[in-house]
Amino acid sequence: MTQAHQTSLFPPRTVAELVEDIQKLTAEIQDLYCQDEIPFVIGWSGGKDSTAVLQLIWNAIAALPAEKRTKTIYVITTDTRVENPIVSTWVRKSLERMKQAAKEQEMPIEPHLLYPKTEQTFWVNLIGKGYPAPRNQFRWCTERLKIHPANHFIREVVRANGETILVLGTRKAESAKRAATMEKYQAGRLRDRLSPNGSLPNSLIYSPIEDWRNDEVWLYLMQWQNPWGNNNKDLFSMYQGATADNECPLVVDTSTPSCGDSRFGCWVCTMVNKDKSMEAMIQNDEEKEWMQPLLDIRNELDIKNDNDKRDFRRIYGRVELFERNVDGEISVKPIHGPYTKYWREHWLRRVLEAQTHVQNTAPPDMRDITLITLEELSEIRRIWLEEKHEFDDSLPRIYKEVTGEPFQDSRPSAERKLLGSDEWTVLEEICDADEMHLELMAKLLDTERQYQTKSRRGIYEAIEKCFNSSSRSRKDAIEHAYYQRQLKNVAKNVENNDSVGHDVREFWDNKNKQTQPKQLTFASLKFPEQNSEDIEDED
Repeated sequence: MTQAHQTSLFPPRTVAELVEDIQKLTAEIQDLYCQDEIPFVIGWSGGKDSTAVLQLIWNAIAALPAEKRTKTIYVITTDTRVENPIVSTWVRKSLERMKQAAKEQEMPIEPHLLYPKTEQTFWVNLIGKGYPAPRNQFRWCTERLKIHPANHFIREVVRANGETILVLGTRKAESAKRAATMEKYQAGRLRDRLSPNGSLPNSLIYSPIEDWRNDEVWLYLMQWQNPWGNNNKDLFSMYQGATADNECPLVVDTSTPSCGDSRFGCWVCTMVNKDKSMEAMIQNDEEKEWMQPLLDIRNELDIKNDNDKRDFRRIYGRVELFERNVDGEISVKPIHGPYTKYWREHWLRRVLEAQTHVQNTAPPDMRDITLITLEELSEIRRIWLEEKHEFDDSLPRIYKEVTGEPFQDSRPSAERKLLGSDEWTVLEEICDADEMHLELMAKLLDTERQYQTKSRRGIYEAIEKCFNSSSRSRKDAIEHAYYQRQLKNVAKNVENNDSVGHDVREFWDNKNKQTQPKQLTFASLKFPEQNSEDIEDED
């Protein structure tokens, strides 16, 4: 069905017609390159489409006299640090060849491998902050891992040169949605295949192979030699045995669909039901069985309901209710928040175990793979200590248990601490399995510790936040959220004069039937209320 759809949109061309189109594109690229000083930025993912585009650009510019090859062409690719290891290694080695070939051939091409900032990586957000595995309703990964690094680089080029032309391997034949998106921007085109960029000012998008079919891309790659020394047959072999026939493109805005169905995506992607490409790699090649622990982690993250692994409060400590329509009836349930301490430590252990397994069992040329960097581990440790107030400092212990080596933290002040695992153990015994009591006491103690090294201004507000988020039990906190919601609804009805009498009476009847949980505050501990008998005794 898909092939029939693509054929109707893009009729088959003979090889001679394809050659003629390549010649026209070569002249078009040369003209676009020479007519001004606007630099090119080529989004290259290592897949077939972006490779075909880069090869077209490279060959077209190489055909120009050396004195005309003066404008820089930037080649950028983003490594999310959770890329499929096979593809990640291929991309890294390809960029090295590209850099060397550009130097030897006197080509104005500069390859750049981009990474997300440490505080924005997948594991820092999932293990450090506790973000749940990405879903369609909470797709927090794409913007942090892909969009920000690419857009930051492009903005820097624009800042230095005023404008830029972003060259992408997008094709209309990839999907109906992609075709519709590309056609939407055609109305504002300055010339063929040159569209405005809706997300990045002062940049235009050039898509030279937008009308090519899938088989034409492969024909070009197989029949035209790769100019920077790669073997395109090796690229083809990576595609063999997998299911989908798409690559993960350079992502510069949120309109780009998830590449979880693609061959060249993140190995932790939970945006799809299965990572069919990695499954195929493992099943079809015994030498790739070392990737099985990665697939196991991905499948363990990808479960239908993970509420039992997550806090009953949002990440900022409040219970929030969400209204759903279930089979025609309104259901109001709490929104679960980040992974709990236990599960964040569990994911850390699983990733370190997988990394140790890979480094011991992968082929020699793949054993330098790092699933989680020391910089990420340091940031995760900082978040647990300073933002989560978990002063038991479990990360170095877990790291030593799994790897057998001591954890070397790059932060100079990481080892200077007043509270540690011994104090945490004592606190656990005092709190006697009361998780909320333990959390409150840990936050209070660590907040006081943090303010020892800074101005005391703001300490009372910080302490009050500890009570606001952690002084109620799970049951009491959820009941209080329902109570607040009912109070707001009554106030809204009073304001709208909508069945005021009935709602007010119902509200106060319910209120009188329930004993609202009293929340502890800093003031209530410092100035405890006296009952009437105490007052009489004092008199």
